[in-house]
Amino acid sequence: MKLSEVKSNNKLICYGKIIISDWRLYVLLLPLVIWYALWAYKPMGGLLIAFKDYKPNLGVMGSDFVGFSNFLTLIKGTYASQFWSAFRNTFLISLYGLIFGFPVPIFLALFFSEITNIRFRNIFQTFTYLPHFLSEVTITGLVLTLLYNGEVNTGVIAQLLINLKIIPEGTKMIQQAAYFRPMYIITGIWKEAGYNSIVYFAAIMSISPTLYEALKVDGGNKFQEIRYVTFPGMAPTLIIMIILRIGTILSVGYERIILLYNANTYATADVISSFVYRIGMESGKQSIGSAADMFNALIGFALVIGANYISRQVSETSLW
Repeated sequence: MKLSEVKSNNKLICYGKIIISDWRLYVLLLPLVIWYALWAYKPMGGLLIAFKDYKPNLGVMGSDFVGFSNFLTLIKGTYASQFWSAFRNTFLISLYGLIFGFPVPIFLALFFSEITNIRFRNIFQTFTYLPHFLSEVTITGLVLTLLYNGEVNTGVIAQLLINLKIIPEGTKMIQQAAYFRPMYIITGIWKEAGYNSIVYFAAIMSISPTLYEALKVDGGNKFQEIRYVTFPGMAPTLIIMIILRIGTILSVGYERIILLYNANTYATADVISSFVYRIGMESGKQSIGSAADMFNALIGFALVIGANYISRQVSETSLW
């Protein structure tokens, strides 16, 4: 037996001993592996639909292969105008959500870290976390009640905006395309900001108190603490989170969109996920819907690669 084969066998024996000694950890890991295999990797076989003239009665493998025909139809064919409109809306909604929504959890985490009364802080954190656990149907119902309530601007928020002269009297906010994006983004911030602040709050709590004490000895004030201690301490977490956020910049969930939009707001409300639902499920064009979803996923993948590369070049933190 060659020396390389002996070394390889010794490594296998060593790995086997490690697995056996830590078998309890692998048993705990098994449900997660099964979940990913069934719900993340197994459905990837459905990507073949994007390259086929899919017929439900023939199945994926029985349908005719058409190559990139569905992508060409999507990009410059029958559905081109709808797709590019949905693509633009997806990008703009995600971009505005990133610009206005990303800093809010950070500010909340900073606010929580400054509250010395633990009981009050826990109560306040609980109230900010709660919207995350409400269903999209409940959230949408609350938004419609606060803005519309069955009549023109009879909701509390709508009346407040009218009294502040932000919107004119008699404006039907949910019926006008210009108001959809702000309504969607503000709703998303309210729903997720508190829950997303958990990871930033944990990052702040992990910063050594001695750094704050040293800055106080040097005469630093609260703003200098945040600038020179808190933000540098949070930097790795911030970089990782923004890379992940950039990767999902073209992933706008269809649930809230479909529950809020209508024929009058398609111009600014229709996004790729709702386009896929409408074309793929309602119109029965599964091949076109699958191609749109795959196109979206590939761009998101490219954005993650690019953001990670830039992060690795300008800092010491990256996903890989």
